[in-house]
This record gives sequence, C-alpha cells and structure tokens, in this order.
Amino acid sequence: MRLKGILIFMVVFLGMGTAISHAQNFPKIIKKPKAQKEAPRTNPLTRDLRLYDPQKYLQELTKETDSILFRNHIDIRKRLSIVSEDTISLIWAPTNQLVEVSEQVLIDSIWVTAFEYFSSWDSKKINIYDFNPKEFKDTVSIKLFDPLFGTDWKLPLDETRITSEFGFRRYRWHHGTDLKLNVGDPVYSTFDGIVRIRSYDRNGYGYYLVIRHKNGLETLYGHLSKFLVEIGQEVKAGEQIAMGGNTGRSTGPHLHYEIRYQGLSINPTEIFDFNIGQIKSQLYSITSSSFDHVIKTQEAIYHRVRSGETLSSIARRYGVRVSTITRLNNISTSTVLRVGRRLRIK
Repeated sequence: MRLKGILIFMVVFLGMGTAISHAQNFPKIIKKPKAQKEAPRTNPLTRDLRLYDPQKYLQELTKETDSILFRNHIDIRKRLSIVSEDTISLIWAPTNQLVEVSEQVLIDSIWVTAFEYFSSWDSKKINIYDFNPKEFKDTVSIKLFDPLFGTDWKLPLDETRITSEFGFRRYRWHHGTDLKLNVGDPVYSTFDGIVRIRSYDRNGYGYYLVIRHKNGLETLYGHLSKFLVEIGQEVKAGEQIAMGGNTGRSTGPHLHYEIRYQGLSINPTEIFDFNIGQIKSQLYSITSSSFDHVIKTQEAIYHRVRSGETLSSIARRYGVRVSTITRLNNISTSTVLRVGRRLRIK
C-alpha cells in the first residue's frame, strides 16, 4: 500500500511538471498599441462658410496685389486710368460674395467687379458701359486664353464659312461676322464666361445671347433658334450654348457673331482666322484705332428725301427707328416729306 501511494504521488507530480512545462512554453499574447488615427483632412468644399470673413480676405488680397504692383515697378497711378484692370493674368480669386442683379439672379460678385468696366450688370441692354472711344489713348493687351490656368478657346461653329464681313453695309455698320450654318447646328461659347443676356430682338438679332468673359471681352451670338443656357450660368470655352437659326432680321440661316470690348464692337477676324479655323494669337492688343469705325458711325448722318420715300422706308434703309428720325428733326409721323428735304438720321 505504501509503495502504491508513492507511485501515485510520483505520477501526479510528473504530470503537474509536464503541465507546468507546457504552460511555460505557451506563446505569450502581446497586444500591439492602438494605431493613432490620422487627423481628418479638411475638404475646402465642406468648410463652414459662416466662419469665412470676406472683408478680411479682400483686404489681404488687396495687400498682395499692391505688393505685386510695387515689386514689379508698375506705376500705381495707372490704377486710376481707364486700363488699370488686369487683362493678362486670367487668375480670378473667389469672393464667395453674391450680388443680386436684374431678373433676381444671384451672381458671384467676381463676375461683376473683376474688371473696372464690369462693375455694372444688365441682362437687357448690350452696351451698358460708359466708354468714350474718342478719349481712349492707351493700349490694352488681353490674354485671350491660357491653358496653364485652365482657360481655352473654341470657334463658335464646327465649320466657319463667312457669308458677310464686319464693316459698312447698306448704309449702316455691320458690327459682327456672319457665319453660315443650318438651323439646329450647335453654337459654342468661344471663351470661358458667364451668360449676361438671353433675349429676343424682332427687328435685329432675333434670339441672341451675350456672354461676359474672363479675358475682359464679351461675345454676342445672334439669329439663334434655341437657348441651352440661362442668365447667370457659367460656361466653358467649347460648351454648347444654343442652336443656330434664322430668327429676327435675317435673310437666311446664319450665326451673327460679335466680339465687344466695353460695349463696343471689334472685328472678329482680327482674333480668329475663320478660313482655317484657328485663333490668331494668345494675346490681342486693343488700341485707339480699334474703334475708328465706332467714332465714324457716331458722326451725324443726313439724308436728302427722294420721290416716293417715306419715314419708314428711310428708317429701314439706315437701320434706325422712325421715332429717332422724328426726334432728331423735330417732326411727327404725319409730317409731309418734301423731295430734297435734308433729314438728320443719326
């Protein structure tokens, strides 16, 4: 019995030793420290605009602009002249400020005030700028496009065949270039911009659009059949804005295309070569001679009445309203026109 007890004790002891040995060899579980979470990156589009201080931003922007002017030795007095706006950089800083313009449309204020002469906005009248070409003596270099900053150009039509040139035509000035098209053909914005006018002119342009561009110019597209954009809508160069047509005062389907600076027309063929479908240069210079035709059309024009003519036929001939002729000559629509009478037309 005593021997049996000793054997049992040894078996239990050896078993415990084996268990202890296994327990000691069991791999330890080491907990790794929790990885620190990276701070979430702030998405500029999700920032709380209530924390945005537009006045402070504009003050800082002004300081930066002034420092650039001084650093580049630019005459600060030129900022007070008619050409003080920057038409070269094509860099537009966002303001996050909206202004209410005609037709209750909210426009980012940068589109209204980026250039001095863009400080006004009107979605009804084409020439809203108080600009006298006779007083214009400077040269303005305009950067039409710059791929480095994401701005481009595009011809207004896929095919650009000229049917009527810019210039004097039928006793009046033709302020654009007419390009042949078929009704329904796509019409494109030639530069990045924002739609300022979407309207209808029964006795002239028909359905037409005016687009204000970042480069300081405006373009007009006339005789359209359908609009594809709204007033205040931002568009890119090459974006379809309308369909071509034959509306208004038109003798056949075509696009009447104008380029304007401060409300006054310039010859589109000085910027585009429509025959080969290319833009002529990245830069375009506007000088006093760019508006010689405007000064000429502003001069008084007179007409001597011929047999059989009426106020209506004379007005149509010169492209003016009957009311304009009656006002300039202090007559009424019932006035008898004598042959040989000299009437002021403009």
